[in-house]
Amino acid sequence: MKLSYTILYVKDVPSSVAFYEKAFGLKQRFIHESGQYAEMETGETKLAFASTELASSNLPQGFQENSLSNLPAGIEIGFVDEDVPTAFTNAVNAGAVAVVEPKVKPWGQTVAYVRDIDGILIEIASPM
Repeated sequence: MKLSYTILYVKDVPSSVAFYEKAFGLKQRFIHESGQYAEMETGETKLAFASTELASSNLPQGFQENSLSNLPAGIEIGFVDEDVPTAFTNAVNAGAVAVVEPKVKPWGQTVAYVRDIDGILIEIASPM
């Protein structure tokens, strides 16, 4: 077994794709003509987006929608960058919400947190 992809449920897939391109420099790999599903170029493990409408059809008992008006869900997306302060500033300038400014952890790694336009928690960290 290996991790193949992570899917983020979002209100507007094309807007989320555009945000991740601008905020983190990712490139769109694929977007379905319906606009309800997309994937980003992120290496071996894919980052994907599905519309909340599609998620609702797949999960008939419902789910907790991501929203900036709620606390973030108990999960995060992690990105690694050599220059965490610059990556953090770029993300905030692109519309991310600052959560925790970059700081050096006791083990030497620099870590910062932002939330995306749907309220999903994102860690930006230096390599270990």
